[in-house]
Amino acid sequence: MFPRFLLVFVALVVGVVVASVVPDVSRTAQTALSFMPLLELAQFSAQQPTTPPKADIKDAHSGGKDDGHGAGGTEKGEGKEGAIKLSDDQISAAKIEIAKTSDGTLTRRLTVPGTVTPAANRIGRVAAKVVGTVADLNKQLGDTVAKGEVVAVVDSREVADAKSEYLAAQVNFELQKTLFERSEMLFQKNITAEQQFLRARTNFTEVQLRFDLARQKLMALGVPDSEIAGLSRESTALQRYELRAPLAGRVIERLVSLGSAVGGEGQPKELYGIADLSRVWVELAVSPRDLSLVKEGQVVQITAGGMSERADGKIVFKSPVLNAETRSARVVAQIANKDGVWQPGAFVTAEIVVEEQKAPLVVPKTALQTVDKDQVLFVRTPKGFEKRVVATGRSDGQSTEIEFGLDPGEEIAITNTFTLKAELGKSEASHAH
Repeated sequence: MFPRFLLVFVALVVGVVVASVVPDVSRTAQTALSFMPLLELAQFSAQQPTTPPKADIKDAHSGGKDDGHGAGGTEKGEGKEGAIKLSDDQISAAKIEIAKTSDGTLTRRLTVPGTVTPAANRIGRVAAKVVGTVADLNKQLGDTVAKGEVVAVVDSREVADAKSEYLAAQVNFELQKTLFERSEMLFQKNITAEQQFLRARTNFTEVQLRFDLARQKLMALGVPDSEIAGLSRESTALQRYELRAPLAGRVIERLVSLGSAVGGEGQPKELYGIADLSRVWVELAVSPRDLSLVKEGQVVQITAGGMSERADGKIVFKSPVLNAETRSARVVAQIANKDGVWQPGAFVTAEIVVEEQKAPLVVPKTALQTVDKDQVLFVRTPKGFEKRVVATGRSDGQSTEIEFGLDPGEEIAITNTFTLKAELGKSEASHAH
C-alpha cells in the first residue's frame, strides 16, 4: 500500500489539472478542489500521537495527587498504611505504656491452688507461767504490739513470794559481803585468826549462791532484768506480774477475760496469740503426679480471684514424707505481706516456676494484637505508632518470643494496645473511602 502522503500529493496534482482543463468550473469550486487535499493532510496530522508535557508525565505517575507540599497534601509518612498518628498527650491519656524490646526468659509454670496461713515461725503465745488472776488486759483482737510490750498483768502470790525471797537474799548478801570484806582486811593485817576469816568467806559464798538462785527464779518466771534490778525493800505490789509480747505483730487471739484465773490445774495457760503477718505462708495443694517437678527454692507467684495484687515468693518446705491417704506431700511457700493484703485463710492460686529458657527477643503478651489473622506489634514513631507484622515463637502465657519482624531496642506499646488496634481500624476505613 502506498504511503498516505503520496496519495495526498497525487490528489493535489489531479485537482490542479482538472481546474485548468475544465474552464467552466467556477472559481469557488476550483478553490475547494485545490484545498481538499490540504484539509485531508491536516486531519492526518491531527490523528498522530504527540508527546505530552512533562507536567502531565508527573501527574500520570502520581495519579494526579499533590506531592504533599501544596494545598490539600499530607505530611510525609502520615498516609502510610498501618500508621497511627497520636500525640504524646493522647498516648498518655490512653495510658499506653511504651518499652524497649530486649532479650528475656520464658518460664514454664505449674498452677496449683493454695491457702494463706500465718508463718509457723512467726507466731507467739503470751502464757502465764504462774498461778494467778488476770488484773489487766491491754490489747484487743487485731491490735498491733511491739516486741517486749506489756500486754497483760496477772496478780500472783507465787510471784510475790519469789520477789520477797529475792529481796531477803539481797539484804543478806549485802550484809555478808560487808562482813567478809572487813574480815579479809583484818586477816591481812594479822589482827584476826585465819579460822575466823575462812568462816566469814564460807558464809558469804553461801549467801551469794542463795541470792543468785533467787534472781534466776524470777527470771524463769519471766520477770525482766530491768524489773529485777528495780526491786527494793520499798517496792510495793509485789504480786504484780507483767506479761510481755514475745514478738512484734498483731493480736490474732484473746483467750481469757478480765478476772479469769490462769495457770492452775484445769485453767487456761495462754492469754493471747500474736502473729507477725509481715510474711505469711501459702500451703500448696500439689497433686502426686506433679510432686517431682516441685523443689525447695523455686519461685512462686501468688494471685487471688478478684484482686489485682500479685506476690512473688519461694518454696521453703517440701515434706519428704507422703500423706498415707492422699499420697501427696506438704508444700509450703513464703511471701512478703508488709501491707497486710494477704489474709490468713484466703484461697489463692500459685504458679510455680518449674523451668526457665532464655530467648533473644521477647515481648509482653499484652503487646500483641491480631489483625487480619496476623500477629502485630505497634512500634513507636515520631508521629505515633505503626503496625508491624511479626512472627512469634514460644510463649509462657505472659511473654512471647519474637522470631522475625522486630529488632532489639525498638520501642513498642505494651499496654492498652487494643486502643491502637481500634485506631488502626478507623484509619484503614477512612483510607478505603
